[in-house]
Amino acid sequence: MLISVYIPFLVTVALAVLAPPVAHRLPPRPAALALACAALVTAAGWAGSLALLAFTGVAQIPEIAEEGRWSVSALRSQDPVYAVVAAVSTLVLAVCVVSLGVAAVRQGRHLFRARRECAELPGHTELAVLDDDVPLAFALPGAPGRIVVSRGMLRRLSGTEREALLAHERAHLRRRHHVFQSVWRLTAALNPLLRPVAVAGNFVLERWADEEAAERVGDRTVVARAVGRAALASAGASRPAALAATGGVVPQRVRALLAPPPARRSLPLLAGALLLAVCCASLANAVSDSDRMLDSAQWALCRAHADTTTAATAAAPAVHGDGPGHGPDGRCPAPGRPEHGEHHF
Repeated sequence: MLISVYIPFLVTVALAVLAPPVAHRLPPRPAALALACAALVTAAGWAGSLALLAFTGVAQIPEIAEEGRWSVSALRSQDPVYAVVAAVSTLVLAVCVVSLGVAAVRQGRHLFRARRECAELPGHTELAVLDDDVPLAFALPGAPGRIVVSRGMLRRLSGTEREALLAHERAHLRRRHHVFQSVWRLTAALNPLLRPVAVAGNFVLERWADEEAAERVGDRTVVARAVGRAALASAGASRPAALAATGGVVPQRVRALLAPPPARRSLPLLAGALLLAVCCASLANAVSDSDRMLDSAQWALCRAHADTTTAATAAAPAVHGDGPGHGPDGRCPAPGRPEHGEHHF
C-alpha cells in the first residue's frame, strides 16, 4: 500500500498531460471512446486512492475502531501513511464528492432544459428552423433530439454547405455525444486533473461530427468551408450550451478537414490501456494491503482480550467464546485466515 496507493495519482497526471495532444492526432471516434474510458477509470482510481488514504486516519478514531473491533495501537504501528496525508486526503475527497454532486445536479438540469426546449420547438420533425436573423445552429439532446437552425444561418450558407452543417449536427445526435460530454464533466468535477481531458474530449467530438459529415457529403473541403463560414457568421452571437458546428477550435478543425483523414494508430491506444490496467492493478493491490492491515489489527485486539481473559480466569474454568473478537472455540484466527463459517471478500 505504501507505493501502490499513489500510482493512480501518477497515472492520472500522465494521462492528463499526454492524452490531449495524442487524441488530436488519432481518428476522432476511437479517440473519444478512449478519452471517456480513461476519464472513468482514472476518476475511480483517484477517488479510491483518496478513500484508502483517508480511511487509514478515520480507522484510528476510537469509536470507529471499537465498531470495527480492531486495535488502534496495532493499526497505528502498521499504518504507512502519515497522519497529515490522511487528513489532507479526507478533506480533498470530501471536496471532490461535493463537487461531483453539484456537477451532477447541473448536468441533470441542463439535460432537462434541453428536453423541454425540444418539446417546445415548432414542428415535429428532426429539424426545427427558427425565424431569426441571428445565425444559430446546434443540436439539442432529447428523445430523440432536435437540430435547431435559424434562417439567418441558412441564408449565409450554400446548398452543399447547409447539407454539411445538418450532417454535422445529425452526427452529434446519432452518436449521443451529449453522453460523452456528461462523462467528462462529471469526472472532471470529481478529479480536477481531468479538466484537460474534458477540453480535449469536446474538441474530439466536433472532429468526430466533422468526419461523419465529410463522409455524408463526400467532400472534405465543403465541410471545412461550412464550418468556417458558420463560425464566422455566429461570432459574437449568444447560443445555448449545446453541441454545435461552431464549437471547438475552429481553425484546427478546418485544417484537419483540408488534410487527409487521420490514419489509424494502435500504439497510443495500447499504451493508454496499459496505463489504465496499471491503475486498476495498483488500486486492487492497495485495497488488499489495507484489508490485511485491518485483519492484523483485529487479530491483535482479539489476542489482547484473550490474554486478559486468561489472566483474569486462571483459577476458574474457561468459558468458550467469551470476549469480543474470539472465535467460536475461544481462539483467535490468524491474521488473514477467516474463522470457520466466515468468509472475507
